[in-house]
Amino acid sequence: MLVFFRVLSALYISGIFFLADSSVVEEMAAFNPYSLLHIPLYGILTLLLILSFSPKRTRSIYSNSSTNPTNSIDPIDLGNPSNQLIAGIIALVVAVADEIHQAYLPNRNASVIDVLLDIMGIILCMFVIKCMKRTAGFSKIVAFTHRNK
Repeated sequence: MLVFFRVLSALYISGIFFLADSSVVEEMAAFNPYSLLHIPLYGILTLLLILSFSPKRTRSIYSNSSTNPTNSIDPIDLGNPSNQLIAGIIALVVAVADEIHQAYLPNRNASVIDVLLDIMGIILCMFVIKCMKRTAGFSKIVAFTHRNK
C-alpha cells in the first residue's frame, strides 16, 4: 500500500503543476474567488504524503512479544510527528514551487496569500489527523492502508 500512496502522491503533485495553466483552473476561478480551494488541495496532498511514509515501529524489550503484549511492534502510527513534519515540509516546498511556477505562466500570477492558504491546509490536515488518532476509527483506516506491508 505504501507504493500506491507514493505513486498517488507523485501523480497528485504532477497534477498540481500540469493543471496550473489549464482551462479547468480558469473555469473553477468563478467558484473560487478567494483561492480557498488551496486549503483542501494541500490538505489532501499532506494526507497522501503522510500515508506514503513507513509507519514508526517500536521494538519490544523482550525477545518474545507474547510475554509483554503491551510493548509489541506498533506498525500503525500515522501520528508520528517526524513523518508529519517531513510530509508538511514536502507539501510546503511543492506549494512554494507551484507559486514560482505560476509566476512564469501567462494567465497566472504568484501569490503569497496562496502559499499562506496552502500552509493552512497543511496544518489543518495535521490537526485533523491528531484529533482523529485518538479515535478507534482512524486506527482502522490506517490498518487498512498498511495491511500489506
